[in-house]
Amino acid sequence: MDSAAVGGRGGQRPGASAAGARPVIARAWRAQAAADRAPAYAEHVRSHVLPALRRQPGYMRMLLLQRPASGMVEITVVTLWQSLDAIRGFAGPDVERAVVAEEAAALLAQYDSRAQHYEVVLSDETGG
Repeated sequence: MDSAAVGGRGGQRPGASAAGARPVIARAWRAQAAADRAPAYAEHVRSHVLPALRRQPGYMRMLLLQRPASGMVEITVVTLWQSLDAIRGFAGPDVERAVVAEEAAALLAQYDSRAQHYEVVLSDETGG
């Protein structure tokens, strides 16, 4: 994937196609937590991860997804970025390396050591 700056600014929606625009990059990562620890993980994301992400050039948006799975809570974190270079600023030279603070790791039963990256080819948002 080309790591040049991508669309999503100037009224374009993430993944919107325009002449010269490049697709937004979605970074996905999965983990599992015990049901009683999932709220603490969400609070960790709210109070520590989001502020750090917001300081990263090229960061656009984050989704924290949860669902019950086999007596645990499956967690998926999806972040949207303007480029792979922006992700390198967050994750380091190995863009697939998961970034998991010790405090977060202590709340999780299991987590992936690698993140996956996808081009956003279509995105639809409603509302204001």
